[in-house]
Amino acid sequence: MAEAASSRQRDLAFYLRDAGITALMTLPIAFPMFGFYLIMGSEGRASGVYGTGVEPRLIWVVIAVLAVFVGRLTISFVKNDPAVTAVTEQSVIETRRYMSETIGPWIGPGLLSLAILWPLLPFVDRWLLDLGILVLTYIMLGWGLNIVVGLAGLLDLGYVAFYAVGAYSYALIALNFDLSFWQCLPLAGAFAALFGILLGFPVLRLRGDYLAIVTLGFGEIIRIILLNWYEFTKGPDGISGIPRPSFFGLPFTNQEGAVTSFHKYFGIEYVSTHRIVFMYYLILGLALLTNAFTQRIRKLPVGRAWEALREDEVACRALGINPRNTKLTAFAIGAMFAGFAGSFFATRQGFISPESFTFIESAIILAIVVLGGMGSQLGIVLAAVFLIGMTELFRELEQFRMLAFGAGMVAIMVWRPRGLLTRREPTVSLRDNRGAT
Repeated sequence: MAEAASSRQRDLAFYLRDAGITALMTLPIAFPMFGFYLIMGSEGRASGVYGTGVEPRLIWVVIAVLAVFVGRLTISFVKNDPAVTAVTEQSVIETRRYMSETIGPWIGPGLLSLAILWPLLPFVDRWLLDLGILVLTYIMLGWGLNIVVGLAGLLDLGYVAFYAVGAYSYALIALNFDLSFWQCLPLAGAFAALFGILLGFPVLRLRGDYLAIVTLGFGEIIRIILLNWYEFTKGPDGISGIPRPSFFGLPFTNQEGAVTSFHKYFGIEYVSTHRIVFMYYLILGLALLTNAFTQRIRKLPVGRAWEALREDEVACRALGINPRNTKLTAFAIGAMFAGFAGSFFATRQGFISPESFTFIESAIILAIVVLGGMGSQLGIVLAAVFLIGMTELFRELEQFRMLAFGAGMVAIMVWRPRGLLTRREPTVSLRDNRGAT
């Protein structure tokens, strides 16, 4: 009994010391983040202060340090208590089994039904429609990057470059050759795939971190070219006046003209949200096309070659699979879907500029793939809804928005270090025919 009490005292002292050290390490980070508040001119005039000033807020620093101390202490007690650990592990196992057997088969059809019915729901307004379009765009980008990262195992940090190539290809072709959206869409995807092949050739012998550095550099090269080639891309001014897609030749406009508009053709009143609803279903169709293509190609020889390359390149080569062609197909197909998404982005915004294709976009897309579970299509959907939806919901927090975004990512990686959905169905399964007659 005395030994047990002494052991608990030693553990308590260790937990307190560990929590105290963690809180002290938080102090230099929390002080510049929470310790000062920038006062703008409009806020300071009420108190007789003009111009821009800085107001100290030490109470926020104290709250942040105390929160870290209490949180670290709680985690230490929970993770190191044998009784709590045993109960937690058993409950997690039971919960996973229950979810996979009862709720799991309905998650995919449920999300698909919700996506189809989303514009028709009574509480969905213009802001929620735009949020749905944004989430679906990142889902499509995540599925495209999943081919490169999740299936082929090639770490790509410059995926936004193909996104930019697709957007600029669509804008330039549509403006200079007066082609429709459906004519420009495959051309933009083809150009993005070509750039994917151009990226693939120099990195055929690279793996891991070295591959990531080269792809990061490729993404920055594309952005710098778009920024400085003013005669071709309009540089930082961007490209405006990009044509919007029409519904089988029926534009969503209220202007009088020779061309019959959408609302006149169907004899309905003009509503500006009709175009938004059409754009929503357009990106939904493109995303579903990406998913269907990925699910199909995973079962083909090229898909199995990607998975073999991801597991072991040396063994892949020993099996007679050409790693060069396998990498090039992964880069090309993944870039093609990024080009499709870029075309949609250009036609939705009506304006594009290099500032829309920075490294942070590649980081967000890669975070969606990693947090969702590499190789998991459904996991990417859940991760995109969580990350993009959470970012937009916390927009009212202003400077705390990215803090909430980072905290959510940390929570996911602590709770599910291998992603939200790590279990994947096998691409190929062998059927047991021993009982057959």
